[in-house]
Amino acid sequence: MQTEKVIEHIIQWLKDYHQSSRTKGFVVGVSGGIDSAVVSTLCARTGLPVLVLEMPIRQSSNEVRRSHSHINWLTSNFSNVSGTEVNLTEIFEAFEKTVKKNEVNETNSSSELAFANTRSRLRMVNLYYFASIKNYLVAGTGNKVEDFGVGFFTKYGDGGVDLSPIADLLKSEVRSVAAALGVSKEIITAPPTDGLFGDTRTDEDQIGATYDELEWAMNYVDSNKLEQDDTTLNDRQKIVLNIYNQRHAANLHKMIEIPRCIIPLELKAK
Repeated sequence: MQTEKVIEHIIQWLKDYHQSSRTKGFVVGVSGGIDSAVVSTLCARTGLPVLVLEMPIRQSSNEVRRSHSHINWLTSNFSNVSGTEVNLTEIFEAFEKTVKKNEVNETNSSSELAFANTRSRLRMVNLYYFASIKNYLVAGTGNKVEDFGVGFFTKYGDGGVDLSPIADLLKSEVRSVAAALGVSKEIITAPPTDGLFGDTRTDEDQIGATYDELEWAMNYVDSNKLEQDDTTLNDRQKIVLNIYNQRHAANLHKMIEIPRCIIPLELKAK
């Protein structure tokens, strides 16, 4: 990959979209992870106004520390960037307390996942609040494997954005871009995590495969769409391929247009 040219291309794409949308800048949620660090830095490199928000909800101290460090680095190096923390823990806990009073009987795992997704959706609401009052665009932070491979994002949470600058970059490509942009090594090497459970579990813990493995599976599926011959694969590759295919199928509803009920023209005719 021609990393510097890719960076220039994305920055120009952001500028062009900003101009056509007649908005005033970008808002980005930062988490202490590599994807949000890359997107916020790319937005900063446009020279347009950028607001970066850290939105902790019972977040680990390491994630918060990395987020604050990245915000400080951005604001120190780019005069067009402002950043702050909006702590959503109190709001989340009020919601949690309220719904638990009326919660229908569900398994603990279902409830845990529902609350995890609620965290992401609360952050989306917060981002769009600031986007609305400032006339900014919400820049998404999902990469290609997450957004179009395994669907590892929350519908109407971190999937609720105005534009996706790095959604065509694999995780390995995001790492290359991060290094070229000067993102801190600590962020680049930190184990990827969505930070939605308030514990130390990583994306790999949740998915069962690394991003490098998922990239392999995504490329394998894309290049063997008509016929997947797994006789040449080793045991681990078969496991990863199965994980990828199962998650892709289960999360396909996140990656396609919302289904519409199309009314036949003859039924609409007066």
